[in-house]
Amino acid sequence: MKNNETTKEMIIRKLTSRKLWVALISFVSAIMMYFNCAESEVAQVSTIIMAFGTMISYIVAEGFADGNSTDSNIFEDDDEE
Repeated sequence: MKNNETTKEMIIRKLTSRKLWVALISFVSAIMMYFNCAESEVAQVSTIIMAFGTMISYIVAEGFADGNSTDSNIFEDDDEE
């Protein structure tokens, strides 16, 4: 962790980490296999987790991009004529 990194930034960095999502999929898959779930069910759950991770990463990336937008005319009124 960087010295000047806030807790919020650290959480965002962790949530967008592919390693986190792969580790979560591995953990859930192992638990499901232990309880004798069908391989098709394990694959479906893994797919859902990966889709959720992709969605979270996209939302965070878009929020970051919107927050750093340099276009200052986005929120100005068009009444200046």
